[in-house]
Amino acid sequence: MGSAGAAGFGAIRKLAIGTVLACALLVAFAATAVAGVVPTDRGPVRGVDAPALSKYLGIPYAAPPVGELRWRPPQPPARWQGPRDATQYGGHCPQSASPFGVESTTEDCLYLNVYTPNGKVAQEKNGKTKLKKAKRLPVLVWLHGGALLVGESDEYDPARLVERGAVVVTLNYRLGFLGFLAHPALSAGSPHGSSGNYGLMDQQAAMRWVQRNIKKFGGDPDNVTIFGESAGGLSVHAHLASPRSAGLFDRAIAQSGAYNPGEPSLADAETKGLALAHNMGCGDDQTEACLRSLPVETLLATQPQLPGELGPNVDGRVLTQPINAALESGQFNRVPVVEGTTHDEFRLFAFTNIESVFGPLPPAFYPLAVPLLVSTLGLDANPAAVMAQYPLSEYGTVILALSAIGTDAVFACPARRTAQSLSQHTPTYQYEFNDQNAPQLFVPQGSFPYGAYHASEVQYLFDVPDQQNAPDLNAAQQQLASAMVGYWTRFAQAGDPNGGGLPQWPAYTSASDLFMSLEPPTPVAKGGFAADHKCAFWDSAGS
Repeated sequence: MGSAGAAGFGAIRKLAIGTVLACALLVAFAATAVAGVVPTDRGPVRGVDAPALSKYLGIPYAAPPVGELRWRPPQPPARWQGPRDATQYGGHCPQSASPFGVESTTEDCLYLNVYTPNGKVAQEKNGKTKLKKAKRLPVLVWLHGGALLVGESDEYDPARLVERGAVVVTLNYRLGFLGFLAHPALSAGSPHGSSGNYGLMDQQAAMRWVQRNIKKFGGDPDNVTIFGESAGGLSVHAHLASPRSAGLFDRAIAQSGAYNPGEPSLADAETKGLALAHNMGCGDDQTEACLRSLPVETLLATQPQLPGELGPNVDGRVLTQPINAALESGQFNRVPVVEGTTHDEFRLFAFTNIESVFGPLPPAFYPLAVPLLVSTLGLDANPAAVMAQYPLSEYGTVILALSAIGTDAVFACPARRTAQSLSQHTPTYQYEFNDQNAPQLFVPQGSFPYGAYHASEVQYLFDVPDQQNAPDLNAAQQQLASAMVGYWTRFAQAGDPNGGGLPQWPAYTSASDLFMSLEPPTPVAKGGFAADHKCAFWDSAGS
């Protein structure tokens, strides 16, 4: 072969090698680009990778509940072709601006987010923790709080839980009027003859999505834990009681969710809905068409803004009996349960609903304030007897005394009664979060310490937005947070929070009345909950 031929052959050889290398690089690049694509039953989604986890955000689990789908059970979303971008959160459900949620008028809001490990996760075996490749992982489904009026899924970053070897799902659900309005016209237009409870039906639709799809994200559909705080905790109780939630979850964690005194009948909820519709502008035209034509801004402007004003009703379908009745009788979905509260729940509301409105209250106001509080909270108790149980001299200030009353009557003692009911039928673990220096995320400092206020424990499980420039957790609080994440993820794995070198958490029984005090730096099992919160008084008062 001549020199010209050799040169030509060399050029061809280089071109061939270059082509092979280019093809190899293209294949590698393509593999990297599609590594975040996961198929779902409605179409593939492409997420985004973070250092320890992959995020798939804004996945529709139901069709937008707009137009004729407003005030109807959630319907399947439309299918899509090609990978759907899942790198941004979907719109969250309509609500007014508050310290606990961002203003929104977007009814197209039924989206969920999936967070899954993208590498090795911490797994324990024989008392030792090692990093191993993730396989079928337990699934934690988070139901956000906000009095069923406000809140959104994207306020909670579950990286700590995911890094302990769980797949976490967070979701939006319909709130306020759009989530819980019952009305005779809506019931008449329903094939089931009922209305309201749309927010709970949304949550059930999301849980069914998890059953169909979570295996593709590394989760185990046969090991699903629902957990939620405040309205999310109430929702957890509702799903324990709902026949339509049977089989959709395997464990449950209710954080500060036992505050609801009871659910109205459908008839009572419809009667209330007639009056509400009148206020919204449908007084002479109480029809589905009028209700569905109302601007979302009108709904937000006229719906009640106080916790407890809107909520589930016993519609005969989602709920066939009041939640507490179901738990007491054992007619509920019997799965292991963690039931808990915070030590100073009501101090948050004492600021937002009392001090921020009236300012610090003088001691002379106490005899007037107690009857008002008892009436406002709907407590079945004599105000004079309440003041005898909570003498002002024991608390120093009116606001702390009122906070103790609200904490014990609305949260602590109802949660203990719920644990007593549950423990008769299923493994139950009670806790009380008790960090007296928990950073305040929501409101400015008042005239009193907030202690372990309502929702203060959430920041120990999730990374949450710093809304009030709250300080980071200190070393002792970080140690407590690590223990809590360990308890929650171990419970999700096995239905028992114990193990992994954590302090022993005894199962709750009425005989022992032991609970786990989640206090920094190290949780400790204790008794004395009933005495601390005067539960003998509130149990006899029928709170």
